[in-house]
Amino acid sequence: MSRLTEIPLSVLDLAPITSGSDATTALRNSRELAQQAERLGYHRYWFAEHHNMPGIASSAPAVLIGHIADATETIRVGSGGVMLPNHAPLVVAEQFGMLEALHPGRIDLGIGRAPGTDQKTARALRRTEAGLSAENFPQELTELIKYFEGTAELNAVPAAGNKPPIWLLGSSGYSAQAAGMLGLPFAFAHHFSAQNTLPALDLYRRHFRPSEVLDEPYAMVCASVVVADTDEHARYIAGPGALSFVRLRQGRPAPLATPQEAADYPYTEIDELVIEDRMSSQIIGSPSTVRSGLDELMESTAADELMVTTIVHGHDDRLRSFELLSEVAERTPSLGRSAAHT
Repeated sequence: MSRLTEIPLSVLDLAPITSGSDATTALRNSRELAQQAERLGYHRYWFAEHHNMPGIASSAPAVLIGHIADATETIRVGSGGVMLPNHAPLVVAEQFGMLEALHPGRIDLGIGRAPGTDQKTARALRRTEAGLSAENFPQELTELIKYFEGTAELNAVPAAGNKPPIWLLGSSGYSAQAAGMLGLPFAFAHHFSAQNTLPALDLYRRHFRPSEVLDEPYAMVCASVVVADTDEHARYIAGPGALSFVRLRQGRPAPLATPQEAADYPYTEIDELVIEDRMSSQIIGSPSTVRSGLDELMESTAADELMVTTIVHGHDDRLRSFELLSEVAERTPSLGRSAAHT
């Protein structure tokens, strides 16, 4: 039997702003997708943190998490993740302590160690150079945990007593080792660092130490997936995601193009090589094609959970992709509700 049918299936959302649309529509679409994901039995729904990106509306995950938790009933909602260098640990503790108090047992706090944006934007967020380096991450993570445990010098109300599960996110080995040594669940960004997936998961498992949180390692892999009724249509609607990556590398991020705009774009030879490399780790196609690709990914990684991000222009295409994926994984609402608290 495929492991895909046995493990929790979750969603990573960037709230994409599409060509000809706006952020308000993107956020409304995210709410509708989260409600559909809950009905289809997805386990959790996370938002990524991005700033200064005209094609991404998820700049304030804590606000979005509260909104989506209000609009749903059972699905876990969280950050994938909060980029800790951008924020004072006290603020993160207060925000997520409040979210957990408002929605007990449904909030996840995924933490990243990099700013996830350019240095100018990071400085504008933090208003100081202090704490912007990834080298400060261990100290700031320790401070954050102390607020939730009530052992810090300050009271982070209402964090103490309202601690959501903390995940470490990573695209390399550093966070993998840290998550293992701390006995925390680990989420790896296979969707943009596929070459590091297996080495990072190996580091996580080898360095894992049992904790009050976990007796055994718990690893989640996040993959970029587009499912459509045919391979041809899936490749067509996946085109804007590839163009978005090309524009990002060129320092010209923009709202997500239409499939036709992506098809008509005058790609250079270098652009084509970048896209080929980028797309090689994505799983795009009909249900049977995607099932085969995901089975291979789950077999090679032995992941305990799969998280999927789907970047397409049409909202109906995105809804359909997650609907087809739930069928591929033989998902039912009962699995989404009964999966482990982690």
